Amino acid sequence: MNIKSDSRKIEKGDTFIALDGVNHHGHEYIEDAIKRGAKRIICTEGNYDVETIYVPNTHEYLVEYLDATYQEELQDIKLIGVTGTNGKTTTCFLIYQALNQLSIPCAYVGTIGFYINGKVKDLTNTTPDVLELYDMILQAKQAGCKYVVMEVSSHALSYQRIGKLKFHYAFFSNLTEDHLDFHKTMENYALAKQKLFYQLEEDHTCFINCDDSYASYFLLEQNHNLTYGTKNSNYKISNIQVDISNTTFQCNGYRYQMKLLGKYNVYNMVCVIALLSVMNFTNEQIKDVIKNLEPPKGRMEVLSFLRGKIVIDYAHTPDAVQQILLTAREIPHQKIYTIVGCGGDRDPLKRPMMGEIATSLSDFVIFTSDNPRTEDPFHILKDITADLQKNNFTVIENRKDAINKGVQMMKKNDILLVLGKGHENYQIIGNTKFDFDDKIVVETKIREICKE
Repeated sequence: MNIKSDSRKIEKGDTFIALDGVNHHGHEYIEDAIKRGAKRIICTEGNYDVETIYVPNTHEYLVEYLDATYQEELQDIKLIGVTGTNGKTTTCFLIYQALNQLSIPCAYVGTIGFYINGKVKDLTNTTPDVLELYDMILQAKQAGCKYVVMEVSSHALSYQRIGKLKFHYAFFSNLTEDHLDFHKTMENYALAKQKLFYQLEEDHTCFINCDDSYASYFLLEQNHNLTYGTKNSNYKISNIQVDISNTTFQCNGYRYQMKLLGKYNVYNMVCVIALLSVMNFTNEQIKDVIKNLEPPKGRMEVLSFLRGKIVIDYAHTPDAVQQILLTAREIPHQKIYTIVGCGGDRDPLKRPMMGEIATSLSDFVIFTSDNPRTEDPFHILKDITADLQKNNFTVIENRKDAINKGVQMMKKNDILLVLGKGHENYQIIGNTKFDFDDKIVVETKIREICKE
């Protein structure tokens, strides 16, 4: 693909399109693109020494261009889109694994990266920009993939990052408090995610979590809808049992076992069961596949320690933190310690909710920094702790110190939850990304203790 929106990626003969981002104006990089060899510029204004195409809106032009150029080439690759607040990454990663294990080549695009038979690269956004997304789908097709499963975020839908792509299968997981700094209201948030369910192939199927209070927004009359959940549904969940090594449950009366832990992960796995059922796999084939599926990195990732179990998870919304704590409480234990914080420059309304949930369901909590970004981390921590009813917590702003303290506090059969960053291998302080990986910090501290 020789049209690019990042001037740093320009090669001789490429076309540069000046897109406006959240923090940058694409026209600022036109001269850099020309210096790097761009032979053509697509923009809204300005005079340049190379061929220039002027358009009223560069993003709209790009969406139309990509659709017209690649619609026919991509018509035989099927897209699976998953939207919702929590569960997108796990559901997509499970589908990616399941299809490949069943000899149906599938690529994955989402929070933990771009995968074709393993990770190809990391991504900046849950759903990449429309140009990068088309490029990855083309790569997947060239690699022989028949499907691409992707996380579709509310920001991506609001900014048209999925362009005019049409989906063969669409999933709605749930809608809980998140991103209200951007969407302002839960209804706006729901309506943003709803857009996915208007971008469907004629021969499509939608899978809706009917237990969620916002399900009605996604059960659109014109679509072919199937439901899942504990209520009366097409895929009815019952008899969930959790221990430290696996989870068992029933779906439509069939018993399943999976490595993933927790009730919320049953919902994610039932998405896989529903999809494979629609694709006409037998129940025995489905049972054999799902018992071998692994969680993505940093999603309920369990590390064994002589003193107990340490769980690393990406949970960074009130609902996600509540679900993982409820799961931990179902597992035999002495005490539950939780390390958690909130990101800076993001929805401040959820901060007291996170604090209340953590202190209510944990024996002890260490509140620490997540990605403070340009906010004062102590201001974030004050927002979390200001009105808490219980005093079973401490504040340790430095995340490494907080994790070390949590591991050190553990005694036999305790559970430590390290929440908020999961797979991330960085921490954003100010405008700088620093190397930081919760799992590495935990493993380093465990080794220190074992040497004592």
